[in-house]
Amino acid sequence: MNSVSPSAVQYVGGVMQDELVESRRPQPPEQQGSFGLRLPQTSDAGREAAGEPDEMDKLKAKLMSAWNNVKYGWTVKSKTSFNKISPVIVLGHSYVLNSEDEVERFRLAFVSRIWLTYRREFPQLEGSTWTTDCGWGCMLRSGQMLLAQGLLVHLMPRDWAWPDAQQLTDVDFEVFRPRSPARAGGVPIPSFGSTRAPNTPEKSHSQAPKTSLKKRPECVKDRQAEPVHSKLLTWFGDQPPAPFGVHQLVELGKGSGKKAGDWYGPSIVAHILRKAMAKTSVIQNLAVYVAQDCTVYKEDVARLCDASLSQSPADRSSPGWKSVIILVPVRLGGEVLNPLYIECVKNILKLDCCIGIIGGKPKHSLYFVGFQDEQLLYLDPHYCQPVVDVSQLNFSLESFHCSSPKKMPFNRMDPSCTIGFYAKSKKDFESLCSAVSMALSSSKEKYPIFTFVEGQSQDYGLEGHSSNHSSPPAHILPPGKLGLSNNRRSSDEFVFL
Repeated sequence: MNSVSPSAVQYVGGVMQDELVESRRPQPPEQQGSFGLRLPQTSDAGREAAGEPDEMDKLKAKLMSAWNNVKYGWTVKSKTSFNKISPVIVLGHSYVLNSEDEVERFRLAFVSRIWLTYRREFPQLEGSTWTTDCGWGCMLRSGQMLLAQGLLVHLMPRDWAWPDAQQLTDVDFEVFRPRSPARAGGVPIPSFGSTRAPNTPEKSHSQAPKTSLKKRPECVKDRQAEPVHSKLLTWFGDQPPAPFGVHQLVELGKGSGKKAGDWYGPSIVAHILRKAMAKTSVIQNLAVYVAQDCTVYKEDVARLCDASLSQSPADRSSPGWKSVIILVPVRLGGEVLNPLYIECVKNILKLDCCIGIIGGKPKHSLYFVGFQDEQLLYLDPHYCQPVVDVSQLNFSLESFHCSSPKKMPFNRMDPSCTIGFYAKSKKDFESLCSAVSMALSSSKEKYPIFTFVEGQSQDYGLEGHSSNHSSPPAHILPPGKLGLSNNRRSSDEFVFL
């Protein structure tokens, strides 16, 4: 297996080099979609420049929407298996499912995550005929979930749980004891969207019962935070004004050469989220920082968060330090995940400051929130639901929460992903740097997934990294790694070391 240093991934104008190379490759007569489906492509250059689809494009978009709505509008119910011995990690919290109370704690923790999926019948996206993101917007939805988790820890009480999670009584997972007679070794674990195999044993007697679980006493703080919970969801509504909705994200993606119907990579989505946060006024004390060249420049974070550094002397009366969401686009191998990074990914997901990872399987985006043993735990956006009018008073929250935890093996994880972290204060940021650096050092791979360095990006020749350039800037590695990639060809997607 070829080993690729994450620090060797190239960035051009804030976009991963491999994504740009992919976009430059010759396309077939009809542009290939991310799931092997044909996407509409305007033949008239003038009309395309004006953003006005012709009748054939409209027909193609309607047929694509109808097909995707059918394809992703239903799911086969299947239970995911968890064992009682190994801990289940969910965003820094550990659960050992050897008692009903622990099973209920895990269920509440999972159900309380914000679940954002494909939607249909929302207002038409500007410059297109799309009224659904079904079939192409999965990475945008995964990015929304990552940002939503950051907003939850920023706005909600610590260890907040959705008080109404009890209404989702169908617990779609089962708990068993490994090596029990009921489950011989090597039995496949049911996965999302697949039926139970004929030779798969029925659930064992140790399965967690659906309705006999003890209910967690409702926390007063959780109930008091419900208006904030609802307000947060309105920011992700599928209407043009929503600051983090699909309409806004697609509009911001145009600056990276993307449009509705295109597939979005994890690094492009990271920069779209950064732009969305910078543009909105609904949250004043939170910023999004996107790492450059797999490097978090501490002074850049400080300038983004510390008002005394970014404002003129006359404007320095505002609060000192903004909270920050740090997004780090990385590539953890060549064509497949380098297994040497698995332990490091596990240690990152164990951290309280981690808000998850957007990535998935190749061309199939998922939002990773934890793991058990050698299986990643995720939320899947590939389920098409009717649009919810979040402008209505007391709109239903149920479709924004998922009661079906799903798992997949680490070795199926696409190496291209974006890791998210949150720091509330300057002290938390310093603790984050220390804790994450320790987690990164756990990798047996010679090159870490990413690094923290003092100073700012300009010190290393990356000025203007957020703007578009006609030609790629020089590849700059952190101190001590310079000169490793001087001999690469300009056509290489990334550097083999």
